[in-house]
Amino acid sequence: MKMFSIKPVYAHCDLPCGVYDPAQAQIEAKSVLEILKRYDGLDDHNKTRAIIIKEERAELVKHHLMVLWADYFKPEHLEKFPDLHEKFWFAIKQASNCKHSLDIQEGQKLIDQVDAIAEIFWKTKKA
Repeated sequence: MKMFSIKPVYAHCDLPCGVYDPAQAQIEAKSVLEILKRYDGLDDHNKTRAIIIKEERAELVKHHLMVLWADYFKPEHLEKFPDLHEKFWFAIKQASNCKHSLDIQEGQKLIDQVDAIAEIFWKTKKA
């Protein structure tokens, strides 16, 4: 029987693919806003469906932001953009706010926050 030695392996994420893009979070945030804009014009059945979809999309925003935050951004990015943690924290909190709100302005606020993170992301990619 062959014995294996176990050595620690270091990677920046679960699978070091190197493929990161804030577009996923941006698309989901736009879905949240569009649902909020259309909500009042829906019948009761579709209002229920819209709420479910809006909450799923807001949760996906949180997921995609957390992947970027945890796996893509590194200490050197924080040195250049010292408010990066705060931007992520507020955007993730805003996605949660959108889950229990029907206010269109809350959806727009989410888009603005996700877009601010995307802008920083692209600045780091060009560096």
